[in-house]
Amino acid sequence: MRFPQTIAHPWHGVSIGEQSPDIVNCFIEIVPTDTVKYEVDKASGLLRLDRPQKFSNLCPSLYGFIPQTYCGGQVGKAAAVITGNSQIKGDGDPMDICVLTERPINQNGILIAAIPIGGFRMIDGDEADDKIIAVLKDDPAFGELSDITEAPQAMIERLRHYFLTYKQMPGEKDKKVAIVETYNALTAKEMIKLSQQDYAHLLASG
Repeated sequence: MRFPQTIAHPWHGVSIGEQSPDIVNCFIEIVPTDTVKYEVDKASGLLRLDRPQKFSNLCPSLYGFIPQTYCGGQVGKAAAVITGNSQIKGDGDPMDICVLTERPINQNGILIAAIPIGGFRMIDGDEADDKIIAVLKDDPAFGELSDITEAPQAMIERLRHYFLTYKQMPGEKDKKVAIVETYNALTAKEMIKLSQQDYAHLLASG
């Protein structure tokens, strides 16, 4: 028996937003109180438990992805230029995003609007795994920030530490990940545009 689809797929069925890349919609997978990593299931659009965290550190911001984006050839080329490693490719996932807010949002699986202010160019093996950093639109504390240089540097360093350790699994050898660049708002918006191009190519290729 087939049942009608009643909820839009958060990756494919939700718009990135009419004001992208200045303001983008985000689907939130993890909130700062989560001690395990949730990730959207690409086939169903449901959140699934990906893994427990090896260490006690928590993600210091809301964390999820930007709908209708994809880290493919164009995102990979951008990382290859910066690193000089022509083997780098996109990681095959939607573009990740961290959203800063002073509000205690404790529920995942929600959509929010955010303003990109910068990002981390992260390399996982030979894959580009960029992390866009944004602020919640109209947030009383962070909403007026326009660039990562204006953000509290302690928060940015906490995010950096989290991403350098969060892929480590209990009982497994530590993965080699590196943040090779912290980029500004202009570059973040360019990376979002590239990920939209990669998404369009993904759809066109079937």
